Amino acid sequence: QVQLVESGGGLVQAGGSLRLSCAASGSTFSISAMGWYRQAPGKQRELVAVIDSGGSTNYARSVRGRFTISRDNAKNTVYLKMNSLKPEDTAVYYCNARNYYYPDVSYWGQGTQVTVSS
Repeated sequence: QVQLVESGGGLVQAGGSLRLSCAASGSTFSISAMGWYRQAPGKQRELVAVIDSGGSTNYARSVRGRFTISRDNAKNTVYLKMNSLKPEDTAVYYCNARNYYYPDVSYWGQGTQVTVSS
């Protein structure tokens, strides 16, 4: 099992920045890709960014150029630096980690609220 704990959410004005962190513990050797998803009220959860074990990244079109995902394998931690935040970025952000040996298995953090005021 893998446990994920997010931190770094909060309230910020439009145009501001935040950095989210997600620390993994437990069977971290089984983790392959890690990523961030978000869910706004009344909307489905959507992928924000993902990074694989080799450092390759992929971003949702809506955040490309503003958000940066990175990973510290030694600390089993993934980060999401969010710049030029917009009110539409307001959501609960969830950390996700995929199991290398069982690709259909993934783990989720409890979520952290990001609120961007206009």
